[in-house]
Amino acid sequence: MDRRHALRTTLTALGVAAALTATAQAQNTTPFKIGFILPMTGQSASTGKQIEAAVKLWQAQNGTTVAGRKVEVILKDDAGVADTTRRIAQEMVVNDKVDVLAGFGLTPLALATAPIATQSKTPMVVTAAATSIITAQSPYIVRTSFTLPQATVPIADWAAKNGIKKVVTFVADYGPGLDAEKFFKSQFQLNGGQVIGEIRSPLRSPDFAPFLQKVADLKPDAVFCFLPSGQGAAFMKQFGERGLDKSGIKLIATGDVTDDDQLNDMGDVALGVVNSHHYSAAHPSATNKKFVQAFEAANKFRPNFMAVAGYDGMHVIYNAIAATKGAGGGDALLAAMKGQIFESPRGPILIDAQTRDIVQDIYIRKVERVNGQLYNVEFDVQKAVKDPAKTK
Repeated sequence: MDRRHALRTTLTALGVAAALTATAQAQNTTPFKIGFILPMTGQSASTGKQIEAAVKLWQAQNGTTVAGRKVEVILKDDAGVADTTRRIAQEMVVNDKVDVLAGFGLTPLALATAPIATQSKTPMVVTAAATSIITAQSPYIVRTSFTLPQATVPIADWAAKNGIKKVVTFVADYGPGLDAEKFFKSQFQLNGGQVIGEIRSPLRSPDFAPFLQKVADLKPDAVFCFLPSGQGAAFMKQFGERGLDKSGIKLIATGDVTDDDQLNDMGDVALGVVNSHHYSAAHPSATNKKFVQAFEAANKFRPNFMAVAGYDGMHVIYNAIAATKGAGGGDALLAAMKGQIFESPRGPILIDAQTRDIVQDIYIRKVERVNGQLYNVEFDVQKAVKDPAKTK
């Protein structure tokens, strides 16, 4: 009887093990799906172009199988329209059964998707949008881009320490712009500076000329500017056309304005602009030199800060798939994304386990001509910067 009982127990255990193995094998034959929602058309199309190119480069370099699981990227264009983003996200979760949502070129697009990520328990990797509050909108959001307070406080510090006393702030009138305005003003005033004017331009199809005339009339020592990726070239052109570059009014900015994707098209008006950001194609690390060389060879254009966030977003997702041994699962994937540390082309980065936001170095740069091309050349750094809005 004991032998028969032992045999039955052994056979039962073998049956359970076989069933578990069959389940795991079946699961591993189902592709792991990443749903990227990006603005491939419209005003923010350069964001989509950069992130798509980075995602393709990551897979070309690292393959399309992780822990025995085929990884499939599904990319859809939302044209930068929040209602479209929400619809696509819903379709990706319900119909495509994606394991991760990713992308989100502007803050309203990320905010529109957050409830869907929460309801479906789908990790959502934000590779562009930069308003501080985004990660608080869903416990499933992880960010690999940056926040505007993170990029803004260092340039406010630099301005106050370098003879700039009176500043006019000039920002796009939406979440990131309001973050930039608020945190520049508070830090600059804390250091003894004075903000003598606050200007907000419309997010869509802005004409900067009347606002730039107001800057000229106020005669500040400098104008601090934040504009979303893609608007910098038009702003710099009009800044030069109104003669502000020769007026003695300095232009300081976040790195969105001197975007690597458009910098060479800006011409001499951009030379000497001091700005702060987390990534420059001119970052001198060996990791970045390798990244830029491979990116330019594949695409015939230069990577910008959107590209590096997309590249690192894929890195975070691949690491999470590997950590869960290909099994995936929303909560398990999210847990595996928290606390990741690795060397990015931008420098060392950390996904903060508590906030799910990125911790990274922020560089002070000046636009200079190098080998006939314009670059943001780094000359100072603040190490391991957390989002200041989450440290108060």
